[in-house]
Amino acid sequence: MELYRLFIAVEIENREVYNNILRIRDVFKGINANLKFVEDENIHLTIRFIGEVPQSLIPEIINAMKPASNIESFDMKVEGLGAFPSDVRPRVIWIGVTEGTEKLRSLRNTIEVGLRRLGIRPERQEFSPHITLARVKSGRNIDKISKLILEFKNYVAGVTRVTKVKLKRSILRPQGPLYIDIHEVKLK
Repeated sequence: MELYRLFIAVEIENREVYNNILRIRDVFKGINANLKFVEDENIHLTIRFIGEVPQSLIPEIINAMKPASNIESFDMKVEGLGAFPSDVRPRVIWIGVTEGTEKLRSLRNTIEVGLRRLGIRPERQEFSPHITLARVKSGRNIDKISKLILEFKNYVAGVTRVTKVKLKRSILRPQGPLYIDIHEVKLK
């Protein structure tokens, strides 16, 4: 039985906003910190990480996503750098969402209902909409990372329309993950 590592995501549909996200990510490349950057083609906002499930469950997951087609398309403002667990002890560097968060939550909750029916457990941590830019691999130049996060706390990448949600497969590789689109649901 082959297991598929799956997640549900929205992509950045506005090219200018997408380029602004890449631009701010690349600022961190100049500080000689030990960071693993998210590849250009992998930039996304995770709505729900599913994890490893049998391939046979995919049609049912696609079914669980169908109600999302009743949700209206909406705008999402991508703004503000931050880090998990904190700006001073960063492990994950991200850019946040300041408008459209309730719509993203609604989208997630709609899909979550169907996933729970399939026995897929809810995630433990509360949903915090963000786009991961990089992961911190060591403490080298951590002070410079924190300084940049604070400096760009209010950075605005722009407003992008969310018109679809995707089921994606993640194949982990030494050179970084490969994401493959499995299914797409268009919003109203």
